Amino acid sequence: MLLWVSIFGIAMAYMEAAIVVYLRMIFYPEGFDFPLSAAPSTTIFIELGREAATIVMLVAVGIISGRSKIERFAYLLLSFGIWDIMYYVWLWVQIGWPPSLFTWDILFLIPVPWVGPVIAPVLVSIAMIWAALWIIMREEKGRSPKFTHWAWWGEIAAGLIIIISFIYDAGNVSAGGYPNPFRWDIFAFGLLAGVILFCYMMRSQAPKISRELE
Repeated sequence: MLLWVSIFGIAMAYMEAAIVVYLRMIFYPEGFDFPLSAAPSTTIFIELGREAATIVMLVAVGIISGRSKIERFAYLLLSFGIWDIMYYVWLWVQIGWPPSLFTWDILFLIPVPWVGPVIAPVLVSIAMIWAALWIIMREEKGRSPKFTHWAWWGEIAAGLIIIISFIYDAGNVSAGGYPNPFRWDIFAFGLLAGVILFCYMMRSQAPKISRELE
């Protein structure tokens, strides 16, 4: 299942990259850059629908791939992380973009534009893949991890902080402005908080592993 979910993420990333290439040919014939080009409302609504459908597809893959709730969540994280990283890999293969991991991109549109340097979502995706693989490996060994409610809420809060860093300048970007400097402080706080909390949760499972081996 791990292999097929990975293949799905890679293939889905290619499809999404191809769509974005076509859109850029239409709205950014000289190459994508800020400020954002004005697009017909119909195109915007279609694009919002496409992004929503993408999330539904990733959630569906997680649901049909896992056997338990936490394993389904792990496969969602895995497919999302692979898809997001491979999306930029395919864009680079197809059109040589982005020229740098610090190139700015529009990351998402729901409910407002998310913007930031490419390396930011890539770092988040790496963390998601790492967490997903740990959970899946534990499940495969019959040692399903157990996390407290406060830990889950902590991870949700960390994720929301990261999102804030992406949408912090949404008003300016939506109004046709060039993005202000990225809020690395907010982003780093959210990402580190999420990683440190997950490491703590991993360590909390260690005593259980020791008892199982006795």
